Amino acid sequence: MSLNHSTADLAVAESEPSGHVATSPRAKLYRVVLAGSLGTCFEAYDLFLVGTLAAVIGRQFFSGVSPTAALIFTLLGFAAGYLVRPVGAVFFGLIGDRLGRKRVFLVTVALMGLATFAIGLLPTYAQVGFLAPAAFVALRLVQGFALGGEAGGAMIYVAEHVPESRRAFYTSWVQIAPVTGLLLSQLIVQATRSAFGQAVFLDWAWRIPFLLSLVLLALSLWVRTRMGESPEFERLRNEEEISRAPLKEALTGRRNIAAMVCSMFALGPGAAVAFYCAFFYTPFFLTEVLRLDQDTTSLLTIGALVVSMPIFIVFGALSDRFDRKSVICAGFILVVVGYPAIYKGLTHFANPALEQASRSSPVVVIADPEECSTQFNMLGTSKFHTSCDIAKSALVRAGVSYTNEPGRLGAPAIVRVGEHVIASYDAGAPDASAKGKTFTASLTTALDAAGYPRKADPAQVNATMVFVLLVALGALAGMTYGPLAAAMTDLFHARVRFTALSLSYHIGFGWTGGFLPAAAFAIVAANGDMYAGLAYPRAAALIGAIFVVAFMLATRTGRLNHDT
Repeated sequence: MSLNHSTADLAVAESEPSGHVATSPRAKLYRVVLAGSLGTCFEAYDLFLVGTLAAVIGRQFFSGVSPTAALIFTLLGFAAGYLVRPVGAVFFGLIGDRLGRKRVFLVTVALMGLATFAIGLLPTYAQVGFLAPAAFVALRLVQGFALGGEAGGAMIYVAEHVPESRRAFYTSWVQIAPVTGLLLSQLIVQATRSAFGQAVFLDWAWRIPFLLSLVLLALSLWVRTRMGESPEFERLRNEEEISRAPLKEALTGRRNIAAMVCSMFALGPGAAVAFYCAFFYTPFFLTEVLRLDQDTTSLLTIGALVVSMPIFIVFGALSDRFDRKSVICAGFILVVVGYPAIYKGLTHFANPALEQASRSSPVVVIADPEECSTQFNMLGTSKFHTSCDIAKSALVRAGVSYTNEPGRLGAPAIVRVGEHVIASYDAGAPDASAKGKTFTASLTTALDAAGYPRKADPAQVNATMVFVLLVALGALAGMTYGPLAAAMTDLFHARVRFTALSLSYHIGFGWTGGFLPAAAFAIVAANGDMYAGLAYPRAAALIGAIFVVAFMLATRTGRLNHDT
């Protein structure tokens, strides 16, 4: 497809539903972008509420396990929706490629809004036990199924209306919609917490942001019902070129397979880690590892979100001006080389006392390796009751980094804090309760003596520099995610675009990003190094850069190397 401004404007005009008052092609173009962006923004709000309220949800639905396990399970609940995204992508992709893009829009936004509203009505673990987390995960699956058709559909709907020469600029507005939805969730959660107070918020007012999704659903449906069909799909229908088997077609042929590989293993994962590190993993890193208070973290994150959003548009426009490959690949490389310095900078400016204590009095866990689990247990079958696991869990809760040394076979784990040595205990021992109190008291005393802060000292927090580093992370997200919709749309023929783009996007971007917070936190919990979790995003970005170099041409459209 090759559109200039006039043909794009005509396409928009032809897509306008009958019965509407005529408006200028430019105004209709803006309305198309608004329809794609607004609905995606509200769906992102619904989706990201779980991430924003992860700590609260852990207490409400996973209170039957340890705090560390509860946080990991909550993050896995956040990730659960990502598992079914490819299923939703295929289901709604087939509808979008065979029956039309608009039909999918209406169904996906309705499913997402109703599932989010239902989360606000769920009973807690204290009320119904295991049924609470089961229902929560089930609704997350519904959300993920709906989003399987939404994300790719919004990208395609806008891309098929706008001039190809400015495709990345216009679709980058769709790309900032998830950021806007995240910002909206942060603002509403913060406003609700301020209005009701922390105690009431933790008790029941946390439900209000979920219940408000019903209002957003009504607005989304009103906007989308007023839009027409994609002009590209209308052309396919008029010329009788609609694919009868879009999934089969997308997975066969050299060009289609290469496009799927590039989208699934390069563009999607690389952009995912930059996006999710900037806006999800980093807030957890600040609060759970660096012990920065929640209010300060929220304010800094909200500010960084606001400043970062225009950067998405800038890099989208730059990829139109130069080429997709150079912009996106540069972002991937900067993630690989820049993340260690950025996160060490966050430690230096958010909690310098923790940084100093880690250097002067390093903590070492000496234990039989056979007693040490990974702290990553999706099925919830491990009890984490060995002396090694108890020691590591205590250090993770304290936000203290540690290294591991192998101990004697069968011997209880030992924690060494500088010159202090504290023996851990097995939770199955007859006197476990008394030993537990002694261990906790001794460890706390040793950490205090070594200068490890229980929380970040507000007087020592350099909020300005933390904010600058958060914006830097947001800029890397914008550099990789801003041009992503245009880059992916360019790869696929309109006949199979909905199915192919959605499936590859939700496997590559959805799975890689969805599991990042849980996997990175679990890596830190098992390894002990607060920066160990960065191995996940850096590896994904490196692989993405290699595949982009191998498969994409340095053209404005970012087509495949063997395209003619």
